[in-house]
Amino acid sequence: MPVSESGPESSPQSVVPTWSWMLRSPARIVAFGFGSGLLRPASGTWGTLLAWLLWALVLSRMSDAALAVVLVLFFAYGCWCCHQVGREMGEPDSSRMVWDECVAFWLVLWLSPDSFWAQLAAFALFRFFDILKPPPIRYFDARLKHGFGVMFDDILAACYSLLAMAVLVRIGVLQ
Repeated sequence: MPVSESGPESSPQSVVPTWSWMLRSPARIVAFGFGSGLLRPASGTWGTLLAWLLWALVLSRMSDAALAVVLVLFFAYGCWCCHQVGREMGEPDSSRMVWDECVAFWLVLWLSPDSFWAQLAAFALFRFFDILKPPPIRYFDARLKHGFGVMFDDILAACYSLLAMAVLVRIGVLQ
């Protein structure tokens, strides 16, 4: 299927995103996780891996206050980007938009122990809950679309992951 250029004024059309299409807009670059959302298979896993890399290189060095502000701003900007890009694509909750995985996984990493094994467990738990979508995640995923809906269900998956991490820390499996 050819790529269709759909502007904000035109009616949404189905778009098959490419690297060149993505690079024409900052909102697309962010929504697609700097291109990680274009990787196949399992674009959400690629987006989460990108988040882990960015955490290790940049975000883990921030103060708690700065990180809290960044996460709120990245969530809000992600809502806007995913709404815009979803509308352009004619697909309000495309699996190729992975900024939601990034922001949600940063929340998990921020509140989890700072060791490789804890981060690996956090990664596995987050991907598990994001894919499985236990209640109420599936409920909200089915009803909330566009930018906020794209971002919100992953925050819920992050909450499940954090609860599981807290149990693992409490029973001494993780430190």
